[in-house]
Parts: sequence; structure tokens; C-alpha cells
Amino acid sequence: MYYSSGNYEAFARPEKPEGIDQKSAYIVGSGLAALTAACFLVRDGQMNGERIHILEKEFLAGGACDGYKYDNTGYVMRGGREMDNHFECMWDLFRSIPSIETEGVSILDEYYWLNKHDPNYSLMRATVNRGEDTRTDGNFSLPEEGAMEIMKLFFTPDEALYDKRIIDVFNENVLNSDFWLYWRTMFAFENWHSALEMKLYIKRFLHHIKGLPDFSTLRFTKYNQYESLILPIIKYLESHNVQFHYGVNVLNVEFDIQKDKKIAKRIVTLRKNRKEDINLTKNDLIFITNGGCVENSTFGDQNHPAAFNAEIKDGGGWDMWRKIAAQDPSFGHPDKFCGDPNQTNWMSATVTTLDNRIPPYVQKICRRDPFSGKVVTGGIVTVKDSNWLLSWTFNRQPQFRDQPKDQLVGWIYGLFSDKPGNYIKKTMRECTGKEICMEWLYHLGVPEAQIDDMADCSATTVPCMMPYITAFFMPRRSGDRPAIVPEGSVNFAFLGQFAETVRDTIFTTEYSVRTGMEAVYTLLNIDRGVPEVWSSTYDIRELLNATVKLNDGKKLTELNLGNNDKLALMEVFKKIAGTDIEKLLKEYNII
Repeated sequence: MYYSSGNYEAFARPEKPEGIDQKSAYIVGSGLAALTAACFLVRDGQMNGERIHILEKEFLAGGACDGYKYDNTGYVMRGGREMDNHFECMWDLFRSIPSIETEGVSILDEYYWLNKHDPNYSLMRATVNRGEDTRTDGNFSLPEEGAMEIMKLFFTPDEALYDKRIIDVFNENVLNSDFWLYWRTMFAFENWHSALEMKLYIKRFLHHIKGLPDFSTLRFTKYNQYESLILPIIKYLESHNVQFHYGVNVLNVEFDIQKDKKIAKRIVTLRKNRKEDINLTKNDLIFITNGGCVENSTFGDQNHPAAFNAEIKDGGGWDMWRKIAAQDPSFGHPDKFCGDPNQTNWMSATVTTLDNRIPPYVQKICRRDPFSGKVVTGGIVTVKDSNWLLSWTFNRQPQFRDQPKDQLVGWIYGLFSDKPGNYIKKTMRECTGKEICMEWLYHLGVPEAQIDDMADCSATTVPCMMPYITAFFMPRRSGDRPAIVPEGSVNFAFLGQFAETVRDTIFTTEYSVRTGMEAVYTLLNIDRGVPEVWSSTYDIRELLNATVKLNDGKKLTELNLGNNDKLALMEVFKKIAGTDIEKLLKEYNII
């Protein structure tokens, strides 16, 4: 497997891999990484779909990319997906997945046209005082010392950040800024999360810095992530006769560990309370989704809270990874990520409006008609003075194809599930769906006398507790996540958010797709380049632009420099006068 850039490799079709007709594949899990691995096996590996087996413990595919209407409960979305135009592996795949709505076009075509005609941006990124605009004016409010801390982190070697937390590298100059408000709520970072991951995110999404205050660099799907992304993939795979096996718990994968090679030899499964082994040969490939950010998720309902259930049991992704990791050090260290659920959890809730009482409050804040079918909030709206650090969003409506036209379906999440609310004096994890809705309505500015009745009669709210949703952000070091294809592997690879690849960052759809692509290309030796991670971090234009944005538009000459620095700067200006360097610095407002 090798990386490439440009359209020479992007438009090429690989030759059929040698020996592919004798190979089979078993894929553990059916999240986005697993499903896309199956797609790459079919499209680029040219494997017969009947020889591809997807083993899923639930009775619905999609993993964390969900969106479903439960009987007697309502619509549920555990999370949302923020995407950009530089998800290179993802768009490489989705150009080949047919739309299930429009004949003759791909998911990429559909998504591209949608976001061209209805570009995303937010008109109110954050509120205070029960629905008032924070009026940050798109600024980051970073003192120069804070901007320097971010720049220092940017240039710190990865090795120096092993096992360090964000609060080990940032102080109040950053943590009290609007930059940190935008950043932590957009990406779900906590102060105790990995400084290494923070650095990787800054480098990976350098081109997003300018869009943090209004989400103008983001793009969203038409419907929820299941119906827009997962369902078309399932239809594509089913059309190629890929075999889906639901209700199958993979308890363990057993390996033959030799000095110079490692071979997966057996899959231990539980199906209908009976243990069944799948014996593997060298022609049987296995792709393993280890860990899982939505493992142990629980739902409540309008009148019941979602239970906090962090117990790791047989048949789950964490237990399976523990058993695999015990067999060889190169298989990672799962307890680095799942060892402290009090530091890896947050809660979400799906709210469905039932009449015309709540939508005007949504419209007042988002400044758009939420029933227009176009962008509504344009990303999350963060309640800056919320004890739960509550954020909420309504994407394009309807969010579900069968959603009634007079209803809105939105999503709420709180980073601090263990703090009492501002209005409901209970922790978020103790709250019923109705109580979470009441807290949200309070921050929307609904008169207090109307909050209880409105939450009870004008909305249905389904809470969800996710004990491991940010497990991948826990402080770590090299080797804590296994390589996608560990050294010496003969027939196996790891997939998803807890497999290791270079330069890309977890908690994105792109990371899932990239791990699937790299795994398949490596094990089948496919002669076509995997698109490299977008190189904005090496683009001087993006670096200059991000520097100016972090300083709220201040030019270099407007910064608080000492006399010696000012004199040195003047000498530099003299030397670059009349050159392309001077033109570049002026174009990007450095001088």
C-alpha cells in the first residue's frame, strides 16, 4: 500500500489482484469502517460479494452512524457527522455508491449538488442569557500568549506529547477563549483529553480555522447519517451479494503468533446463545473493528433517564479487543481508552417537535425558517453559560424520509453529564427526556411558566448515554492503538477509530473510510494509491491564513512585539520588498 495525490491515481482502476477468486473475507462489525472495507473489497479488490461475510452483533448495520425510529419511543440519532471537501478517501468511495433517491447519480454527486445549492454556515454560533447572541463577531478572543501556546503545540514533536493532557500544554489564555469554546464543542474535546490528539487535529484541520466561528467550511448530508450514508452502502453491497450475518457476537479472534509472521486462525462467535467457531485459512482475510465509541449506549425516553452502564461484557468490542490484545503487544492497549468511563462519556438527546409552539424559538436563534428544507442552524448552537455545556442543532428538515412535514427533529448534546443543570437542578445523566427538553427550552428563552407543559406536550425527547463516546481522545502514546495491518500480519487488519494510521485524526467519517481502504489495499496488494491526507498543514497559504485568524485579523505589525523584534522585522521587510514574498504576505494580511 502506498499514498498518492493528484488525479492520475484517483481516476485509475486497479488491475484484479492475483488469487482474489480463491480468497474470502470476514468483517467484524458493520460500522462505517467495516462497510467501506467491504465496498473496497468489491470495487477495487474485485472479490466476489458472496465470499464477503459481515458479522454484526446487533440487528441493524451502521454502528455509530445511526438514525432510526423506534416504536413507542420516536426518532433517535446518537450523534451527527460534520464533513468537509477534503475527506479524500470518503469521496473516492462515494463517487461509486449509487444514490437511492436519484437514478443515475452517485452519493457524491447528490451531496455535492446539495451543498453547492445550499451552502452551510451558522448565523448564531453561541448564546448566553437564555437565547441572546454571544456577539463574538467571529473572533477567537485569544491573547497573544494563547496564540503562541497553540503555535508551540503545532510544532511540538508527537513523542513529547505522549500521555499528556490538553491542560498540560494550554493554560487559561487558551481555555477561557472563544477559540476553545468553538473547538471543544465542535470536536467534543475535554480539558483532560489528549494533547497529542489536539495537536493532530490542529494540523489536520488547519484549513478549518477560518470557519470555526460560523461553520462555513463544513458540509452536511440531506438526511440523517444512516439514511444518507449507511443505507446506500448496504444497498450497494447487497446488490453484489455480500453476506450480512446479524445477531452474531464475535467473542474473540485467535492468532498463531510466530517469530516472523502472525496469522488469524479462528473466529470465536456466539450466535443464538450457541458458540460457533469459524476456522480460517491463509486465503481467509479478517477485518476487525476493535473497541467502539458507542459500546454500552443506553436509551431512555420521555419519562425515563438513560442508564449509565459502563460494564464491559463478553461479546462487546472492548472485551473482544482485550482478548485479542492479550495475545500480542502489537495489538494495542484497550484499557488506555476504556479504563475510565467518567472521562469518556457525554450524553445526547433527540428532540422531535409535535406542534407549532417550539419552532418559533428555534427560528429566532437560527434566523432561518426551519421548515424551508434548507440549512437551519448550520451546525451546533452552543449555550455558553450552560452548566452542561449544552449544544443543539437542527439540520435540514426533514431529517428522516418518513418524518411528518409539520415536525422538526433535532439533536442536543452536553459535554458535562455530571453537572446539575441551570434550570433542572439534576445532572444530565439523571434526567428524563422531558427534563432534558425543559433545560433546553429554558436556554432557548421560553417563559418559565410554559416550559413544563411545552416539554410534555409539544415535544418528544429521547436521551442517550454513551460511556465511551470520546474514548479515543484519552491520552495515549505510540502502540496504544494497533497499526491497521500490524507488522508480520498475513491475513488480518484492524479497522475504525482505534486502529492507527498516519496524519489522519479520529472521530471523523474519513478516518473510518481511510482505515477500511488502507486495510483492503494492503492485504490484497492493490496497485493503486490511497489518497494521502489533505496537506493543508504544509501549505504556506493556509498557515498564513490560520495565523491571522487566530489573532482576530491582526497584522504582524499590530502584534505586541519588543523593540528588538520590531527592528528585526523592519530589516526583513526591506529584504522582501518588491518580491513575490511581499505580495504573498500582503495577500494574506500578514503585513
